[in-house]
Amino acid sequence: MKKLISLLSAISLLAPLHGEEGFVSLYNGKDLTGWKKVNGDGDFHVDGECIVGAGKNVKSNTFLRTEKTYKNFDFRFEMKFDDLSGNSGMMFRALQKPGEDGRVNGYQCEHDNGKDRAWTAGLYDEARRGWLQPQKANKNGTEAEKAAQKAFTEQGKKIMKWDDWNQIRILCEDKHIQIWINGEKRVDYTDEGAEYTPEGFFALQVHAGKSCNVRWRKLEIKTL
Repeated sequence: MKKLISLLSAISLLAPLHGEEGFVSLYNGKDLTGWKKVNGDGDFHVDGECIVGAGKNVKSNTFLRTEKTYKNFDFRFEMKFDDLSGNSGMMFRALQKPGEDGRVNGYQCEHDNGKDRAWTAGLYDEARRGWLQPQKANKNGTEAEKAAQKAFTEQGKKIMKWDDWNQIRILCEDKHIQIWINGEKRVDYTDEGAEYTPEGFFALQVHAGKSCNVRWRKLEIKTL
């Protein structure tokens, strides 16, 4: 019986994730080996199959980043808000500014807790250019930009699961960045800017503010 259990465990470990070969997990399911907390005073901890980000009166954005960096990849994960008290995000190809605890910056897949805006899986450039897709989140944008924002919001309201798990996919192939949530494409962006970043780490975010409660699971990547 013990041999059978051992064999089944080995088969489970070798089975391709997502039903496709080449995917590996960024989380070992038991602790935060391979990750480290940087920047603010938010908290990250393990809860079974999940990594949880939380905090009260968080003074500055806090990140749990991978020690490894990645270039081209197909990255898939699930996220949900335990409550809608705070904003969050998934950094990818991210960087840190110089210094002992340099500010995390770079591409972010938004996790938007606001039902009125619903921009989860939008593309934000943290601590650099701001919104990349949809463009500009202010009232001074062009009519085309405002229309794109409105359409993005309406799509987000229809597909975002506010009290359940959301499946997100980030596909990076050189300058081409694509993001899907729950099977629908949200971002199709080619970065021709001077800030284009070909390689960096992943990082989970606890946003500064009065409260944040968010969790992630099934963080799985296939390098391309």
